[in-house]
Amino acid sequence: MLAVEVVDLVKTYGRARAVDGLSFEVPAGKVTALLGPNGAGKTTTVEICEGFRRADAGTARVLGADPRDPRLRPRVGVMLQSGGMYPGAKADEMLRLVAAHHAHPLDPDALLARVGLVGAPARTPFRRLSGGQKQLLSLAMAVVGRPELVFLDEPTAGLDVRARHDTWDLVEQLRSAGVTVVLTTHAMDEAEKLADQVVIINRGRVVAAGAPIELKGGGADGELRFRAPGRLDLGQLLTALPVGSRAVERAGGHYIVSGTVDAAFVAAVMAWCANNGVPATDVRVEQRSLEDVFVDLTGSELTP
Repeated sequence: MLAVEVVDLVKTYGRARAVDGLSFEVPAGKVTALLGPNGAGKTTTVEICEGFRRADAGTARVLGADPRDPRLRPRVGVMLQSGGMYPGAKADEMLRLVAAHHAHPLDPDALLARVGLVGAPARTPFRRLSGGQKQLLSLAMAVVGRPELVFLDEPTAGLDVRARHDTWDLVEQLRSAGVTVVLTTHAMDEAEKLADQVVIINRGRVVAAGAPIELKGGGADGELRFRAPGRLDLGQLLTALPVGSRAVERAGGHYIVSGTVDAAFVAAVMAWCANNGVPATDVRVEQRSLEDVFVDLTGSELTP
């Protein structure tokens, strides 16, 4: 069963196509992470699925209905940023107001305690909360109504380590309760830990989708990483390695050489460095990461 189905979605702003024929599916009861560089179209896509924007072409179905169908409101939770909040309202007042619009909400006081907004923060006007506290309140407001589907926009942005891990625990509890979660995030470790499915969007299109382990396994068997002076002749290095190997230089003289990384592969790379007077340091063998997949597909780092 699908909680969200997006087919050939298009959204333009003037001459720019923010979303360009984008299609993906979100299975019910799972956590799906949407990843993409800034300007990739993921925020516009999510806003269409939330019913806040109208697509120019294509379709989006949420819980089997048009996203703008008012009957979806009690079934869908949306994590808002600063928009939609009453600046002078206290945190506990805001949460109780949202809870009052649902038939069987979670207990607001228990939920405030669950996200760490107890005592003074609960009685603090929204405008005076810290950035992290605003995030936690927005998260609580998204889930207080016991939604079947919840959209979380950068749920751990601005949080300290403890609050971040508590938020992860809450997302995992939502999944265990059968709630579908769609989250956008700039944190690769967050996507790897939480997501059953990752959808990578670039220039308004889906460039990859699947479980994190599937995406990571779709390329090299492993990677040899090392640091060395910048601008090495990687073409020359590849002539010393098996056909199909790849080499890239990241910022700061950080090199990643991928392929079937066995003992002979490592020896060949180190021999090339020695023969060419390259002082390689911090040498290590790793499995391909989700961040590596992202960079390969989009050509950019995922930065907030």
